[in-house]
Amino acid sequence: MAAQDPVLDQDGVRLTVDDAIATVTLTNPAKRNAQSPALWRALTEAGRRLPGSVRVVVLRAEGKSFSAGLDRQAFTPEGFEGEPSFLDLARGSDTELDAAIAEYQEGFTWWRRGDILSIAAVQGHAIGAGFQLALACDLRVVADDVQFAMRETSLGLVPDLTGTHPLVGLVGYARALEICVTGRFVLAEEAVSSGLASLAVPGDQLDGAVRDLASAVLAAPRDAVIETKTLLQGALSRDFEAQRRAERAAQARRLRDLAGLGE
Repeated sequence: MAAQDPVLDQDGVRLTVDDAIATVTLTNPAKRNAQSPALWRALTEAGRRLPGSVRVVVLRAEGKSFSAGLDRQAFTPEGFEGEPSFLDLARGSDTELDAAIAEYQEGFTWWRRGDILSIAAVQGHAIGAGFQLALACDLRVVADDVQFAMRETSLGLVPDLTGTHPLVGLVGYARALEICVTGRFVLAEEAVSSGLASLAVPGDQLDGAVRDLASAVLAAPRDAVIETKTLLQGALSRDFEAQRRAERAAQARRLRDLAGLGE
């Protein structure tokens, strides 16, 4: 399907596919791409609709801001039209509340799938849920005006959209804690130096830099990229010897495949 023909276009999310590259775009710049449960469900649906040919998924946003985070309408008594308000959810049972949050998290989970590599192109504000959505991706390229912030704690909440695990893995426990509890901005220079971002570029070069990175990923054989991603994803949960064994097993699979002896 050509890139100009959306596979999905609903609730502030558009998915297009051009051969091996899919692009998920946040499409509500008038509200700085503020997020809602409907948008989170649309993100989940975008992941379900990815064709098997896709190797790289680019996440980007229209307008000056990547995402200003959760739409403040969520904190009003009425919440979003057609949705249970957060107050209603809080009054429900533990099982119901857990299920609701788990459903929200699904839109932030599939970006880590082993068969794709995801790249977030982030400009302007990426706050709260916006920060966590960028963290859902494998890699981040940022514009030099980027402003990351985790504001949940200052609102009496916690980051719950799968952002805490990658944040600690990227910057370490102490800096992750400080970023979350202060709610301060992390700008482009710190994002790169701390490992949050791979590269910072002027805003008008952001899309080009992401295309270049995607092309570099596609230049490597797909199975080797998948094996490498899986190997690195598990590295922190294994001790040194276990990682050595995982490396040997992965390399054995690659050698047999290259020799035409794979299953």
